[in-house]
Amino acid sequence: MTHIALLRGINVGGRNRLSMADLVRLFEEAGAKRVRTYIQSGNVVFDALSARAGRLAATVSAAIAAQIGPEVPIVTRTAADLARIVDASPFARAGTDLKLLHVGFLAACPAATAIAALDPDRSPPDEFALRNRELYLRCPNGMARTKLTSAYFDATLKTVTTIRNWRTTLKLLEMVGA
Repeated sequence: MTHIALLRGINVGGRNRLSMADLVRLFEEAGAKRVRTYIQSGNVVFDALSARAGRLAATVSAAIAAQIGPEVPIVTRTAADLARIVDASPFARAGTDLKLLHVGFLAACPAATAIAALDPDRSPPDEFALRNRELYLRCPNGMARTKLTSAYFDATLKTVTTIRNWRTTLKLLEMVGA
């Protein structure tokens, strides 16, 4: 089965540097097959049995921590999950500027009380919609100006969030062949 691993916080702002060749090697050493990466920010497509994919992410995260220092959270999805995520976007419709769209991938489904704590007016005119373990974002002024950050969602939802732009999300979907 094909999976996607989304690493948070590598090769950002010159910190937590990790080459993609090293990342591929770490995934292969953990038992992944057909490992490929997309851009330098930690997007990995790989094949593994479903039962092994979650453990594999934990193994790679620990190996990265041993190599570069800080722990790097890894959120995984299957190819089928990614196809469903793209199809379910409430903001990707005809006429929408796709450069404004992003997806936050959550490590776990947040509790109802955490969801209720989200502030829909935190960063106007930005919008978000939470669907299961995905957080769809539309940020007309760009991600650099929004207050809808991974840190905000992590603290409010009590889980790890890693955000990808829509173009990257579509490229990953293309890479998994869905």
